[in-house]
Amino acid sequence: MKIFPSMIIAAALSATVLGVGAQQAVAAAVKPDLAKGEASFGAVCIACHGPEGNSVIPVNPKLAQQHPQYIIKQLIEFKAGKRENAVMNGMAAPLSDADMVNIAYWVSSKKAAPGAAKDKDLVLLGEKIYRGGIADRQIPACAGCHSPNGAGIPAQYPRLSGQHADYAIAQLTAFRDGVRKNSVQMTQVAAKLNDREIRAVADYIAGLR
Repeated sequence: MKIFPSMIIAAALSATVLGVGAQQAVAAAVKPDLAKGEASFGAVCIACHGPEGNSVIPVNPKLAQQHPQYIIKQLIEFKAGKRENAVMNGMAAPLSDADMVNIAYWVSSKKAAPGAAKDKDLVLLGEKIYRGGIADRQIPACAGCHSPNGAGIPAQYPRLSGQHADYAIAQLTAFRDGVRKNSVQMTQVAAKLNDREIRAVADYIAGLR
């Protein structure tokens, strides 16, 4: 049976239902065109996300080394309007299924530039929440889904290690305030965090390796 890019997209969208095995099977069966991915990234993405996906603009995420399945899912949801962002909705709109797959797999193959925490006091609180959660408020440890070193779990949970603190703060706040609506799990977790805790977790993530 011939496998089309749209089938990869469907698998990415159903990752949390079908599990990691389905994602691995698709990745093994389909070889994305990395040359086309590089060309598309250079034409569409580089201005905001930087050379090889290492954004130097703190409000724009680093994409290098991110799980390709996660990037594909986000692009699909930007294109469909399920995840709202005026810039990204417009950028994703003209992308074909193949474009999304090629871009995602190319940028994921690039090494992420390390980040650094900035606030010594906040980072200790961030580490405590990231690694242990807050038991008395039923806030789970971030490490449970995103792994102790921030590498995430392919096809399920994104890589966080070294991500810009400004971007992480914006996304956690958007989840908490109901602005970002494409992850019920993250909405439920972020809803329990206050501004200081969000800043602390984001600062710790920025220096995580």
